[in-house]
Amino acid sequence: MRTAITPLAVLQPRSVRDALRILREDGPLTPMAGCTDLYVGLNFGTLADRRFLNLWGLVALRGIELRNDVLRIGALATYSEILRSADVGRCLPMLAAAAREIGAVQIQNRGTIGGNIANGSPAGDTLPVLAAADAFVELRSLDWIRKVPFTDFYTGYRASVRRPDELITAIEVPRVEGAQWFRKVGTRAAQSISKVVMAAVRARRPRIALGSVAPTVVRARRTEEALATGATLSEAQQILQAEISPIDDIRSTAAYRREVAARLLAQFWARTR
Repeated sequence: MRTAITPLAVLQPRSVRDALRILREDGPLTPMAGCTDLYVGLNFGTLADRRFLNLWGLVALRGIELRNDVLRIGALATYSEILRSADVGRCLPMLAAAAREIGAVQIQNRGTIGGNIANGSPAGDTLPVLAAADAFVELRSLDWIRKVPFTDFYTGYRASVRRPDELITAIEVPRVEGAQWFRKVGTRAAQSISKVVMAAVRARRPRIALGSVAPTVVRARRTEEALATGATLSEAQQILQAEISPIDDIRSTAAYRREVAARLLAQFWARTR
């Protein structure tokens, strides 16, 4: 097994602007912060990157606040900070529910929401929440700030629209109307990678998003439309199973994931009004 024995370069910016300058002038570089996934890849020899930009000390990328009905979460906000935030608990409780099930306390203290987004794993627990909440990802370079709808952020497996000279600086979530729901299914009740994860909002038009059932997080638009226009739950379950594209892997089978997704949809529909 190949391990991380080759030399690594870690650059330490003094500010966000300094980080953006370094990205432009000294890139390509891999941004790093909590490193809860990055270190795993290095230790197992599956991460080819050898030059990193350490963002952990940039206080400007932290913080959670409510601005004019928009919940703004800094990219370096940790899961522990999300759990402690009264604004998150009030405005986006399904995000708090997701943060509560991510790893042990040590991981919650180090892992960041920006890192979960940048890592882009289809099993990322916060990603269905952000998809169902119609969140925006704030991307910043030296020359611009742009806000990308979360549902447009990923272009494929662990691939996104973020450019090499951009950083994820924040996530913005407009006011979410309706009952929120989150459920993660894994091998254990905690500290496990999800086999299927779902976040949903019960509103006039439901919002439903799933992880671990496709190369990227899935927003189940056809299922949402079916439920909004009066389809039966059974019909909606069949549509959902056709919308996702799970695989057989070390954690589960495609057939199991389809069945679980349908059952989670039923739970969501029964437990929200």
